[in-house]
Amino acid sequence: MESEAPLLIPENEEKERDSPTKWESFLRELYKVSCIAMPMVVVSLSQYLLRAVSMMMLGHLGDLALSSASIATSFSNVTGFSLLTGMASALETLCGQAYGAERYQKVGTFTYGSIIWLCLACLPVSLLWIFTGKLLILIGQDPVISAEAGKFSIWLIPSLFPYAILQSLVRYLQIQSLIFPMLVSTLASLFIHLPLSWAFIFKLKLGNAGAALSICVSYWLNVIFLGLYVAYSSNCKKTRASFSKDVFLTFGEFFQFAIPSAVMVCLEWWTFETVILLGGLLPNPELETSVLSICLTITTMHYLIPYSFGAAASTRVSNELGAGKPKAAQLVLSAVMALSIVEFVTASAVIFFCRYILGYLFSNEKSVVNYVKEMTPFLCFSIVMDSLQAVLSGIARGSGWQHIGAYVNLGAYYLVGIPLSLLLGFVLHLKGEGLWSGLVAGATVQSLSLGIITFRTDWEKQAREARHRILFDGKISDT
Repeated sequence: MESEAPLLIPENEEKERDSPTKWESFLRELYKVSCIAMPMVVVSLSQYLLRAVSMMMLGHLGDLALSSASIATSFSNVTGFSLLTGMASALETLCGQAYGAERYQKVGTFTYGSIIWLCLACLPVSLLWIFTGKLLILIGQDPVISAEAGKFSIWLIPSLFPYAILQSLVRYLQIQSLIFPMLVSTLASLFIHLPLSWAFIFKLKLGNAGAALSICVSYWLNVIFLGLYVAYSSNCKKTRASFSKDVFLTFGEFFQFAIPSAVMVCLEWWTFETVILLGGLLPNPELETSVLSICLTITTMHYLIPYSFGAAASTRVSNELGAGKPKAAQLVLSAVMALSIVEFVTASAVIFFCRYILGYLFSNEKSVVNYVKEMTPFLCFSIVMDSLQAVLSGIARGSGWQHIGAYVNLGAYYLVGIPLSLLLGFVLHLKGEGLWSGLVAGATVQSLSLGIITFRTDWEKQAREARHRILFDGKISDT
C-alpha cells in the first residue's frame, strides 16, 4: 500500500556493498550534472536563436521593421513568454520529485495539467497583445513604430500556444534527464526555421508578419517532434499517463508552485526591460539605449549557460528529494556550484580581456565601442552574480520553495535594484553606468539572499515534505 512507503529512504543501505569516497561521489555527481547541463546549453541557445534569427533578418528591411519588431518582442517577452516560462517551472518541482519517488504516472498527469493551464493563460495574454499598438502609444512610444509593433504582436499570437505546450514538454523530458531528444528536436526546428524565415520575410515579402509566422511554425514543429517522441519512445513508457479525471485534481498543486514560479521569473525579467526603457530618458538616449541593449544582449546570451546549469540542478535535486535522499541533494548543490564557479570565472575573464574589441561586434561607432569598454567591468560583475542566482534559482525550483524566491526577487530588484538605478543614473548623473550598477546591486542582493537560504536549508525536512507530497496525496492515483 502507498501509506506503507517510508518518508525517507536510508542512504546507507548500499554502503556495505559499495562505499565510494566523498571525492568519488562528488565526481559522479559532477558527471551527472554535466550530462544534463551541457546539452541543455545547446537547447536553450537554439530556442533563443529561433527569435533572434528573425530579428537579424528584419534588420535588412530597414530601421522601422527592426525597431518595431524589437519593441514588440520586448513587450511579448515581458507580458507573455516570461509568464508561461515561469508557470511551467512548477513541473520542475512536481514532476521532478514524483519521478524521484518512482510515482511515474503522476509525472504524465502533472504534465497534462500544466499544458491545459498554460494554454488557458494564453487567452488573456492574446487579448492584451491585440492592443499592443495602443498601449505603446499610451506610454509615449513613437506612433508609427507602435503601429507596426502592434501588427507584429498580433501575428505573434499563434506562437503563444505551441510555446505553452513546448515549455511543459521540455520540463517533462528534463526531469527524466532525457535531454538528447530535446537537443535533436530544437536543432532540427532551428535549421528548418532559417530558410523558412528567409522565405517568409524576403521571398513572399511578408516582412514582420513573415517573421512572426515563421516563429510560430517553428515552435509547432518543435512541439510535434517532441510529442511524437513522448508518444512512441520506450523511454517515456513509464511516465506516459492516460488523460483522466486525475488531471483536473492536479490543478491545486500546480498553482501552488506555478504562481510563485511565474512571479519569480517575471520580476527579474521585467527589471532588465525597465532599465532599458529608463535609458531612453537619459541625455543622448540613442547612445545610452544602444550600449545598454548591447550589455543586455551579452548577459542574455551568457545567461543561457548558468540557466542550463540551474535546470540540471533543479532536475537532480528534485529527483533526490523525491527519492528521500537529502544528502544526495546536498551533493548536487556542491557539484553544480563548482561547475558554475569555473564557468563564470572563465566567462568574465574572457569578456574583460576582450573589452577593447567587444563593442565592434555590435557597432563601428567609436563612441559606442568606447562606452562598451567602460561598461565591461560592470558587465563582468553582473555575469558573476547572474550565474550564481541562476544556479540557486534552479535549486529553489527543485526544492519547491519558489515562494521564497519570489519574495527575494521582489526585494532585491524593486526595493534595491531599480531605486538604486534611478539614484545613480539620474540623481548622481552616472547615466548608463549608474543604471546598470543598480541592476548589479539587485543581482548581488538576490544572489546573497538565495545563497544564505540555500545553505541554511534543512534538507532532511525538504526530503520529508517532498515524499509526503508525492506519496501520500490521496487525490491522484498512481495507476
